[in-house]
Amino acid sequence: MKIICVGRNYTEHIDELKNEKPEDPVLFQKPDTSILLKKQPFFIPDFSNDVHYEVEVLVKIKKIGKHIQEKFAHKYYDEIGLGIDFTARDLQEKLKKKGLPWEKAKAFDGAAVIGNKWLDKSELPNVDDLKFRLDKNEETVQQGNTSHMLWKIDELIAYISTYFTLKIGDIIFTGTPAGVGKVSPDDRLTGFLESNKMFSIKVK
Repeated sequence: MKIICVGRNYTEHIDELKNEKPEDPVLFQKPDTSILLKKQPFFIPDFSNDVHYEVEVLVKIKKIGKHIQEKFAHKYYDEIGLGIDFTARDLQEKLKKKGLPWEKAKAFDGAAVIGNKWLDKSELPNVDDLKFRLDKNEETVQQGNTSHMLWKIDELIAYISTYFTLKIGDIIFTGTPAGVGKVSPDDRLTGFLESNKMFSIKVK
């Protein structure tokens, strides 16, 4: 399986990081080694002093697809989840200034949190109108709604499949809303999708 991430998919997050609004979805990947193991804490890597949380709605692909038309994209997934795209922001800024890829800042070990549960989209009101949030130490630091995405889930699947064949079990991180921030040792991060608690992790 592979993890495909979408950057700059919420206008307010683009603004808070002073980035340019992209003409097309910004894509990057994380290896399976970046997945934080179940029941394990997130360890801040020693190569960064500014690791940020970025809560994101996830989509799990259920069948193989290439050059998927947007009108058929809904047939390629049933499950919606929630996760965190951890980002070594200081390292990312250095890489961006040099015009280099982001992988070292985005794809390091433990940088991808995938929630403990997946929700069937048939049980959700509308995948294009889902509320989600991230609490840090029981205070809400990020909240968003998929209705605010620049590119909705079906649009992303169609676009991504133009470049990468989607396979069963692949996971798409659909982008983060505004409110990203630094994590510190002993922080507790808890994610909610609609009224469902999707994960809770400790930072070390």
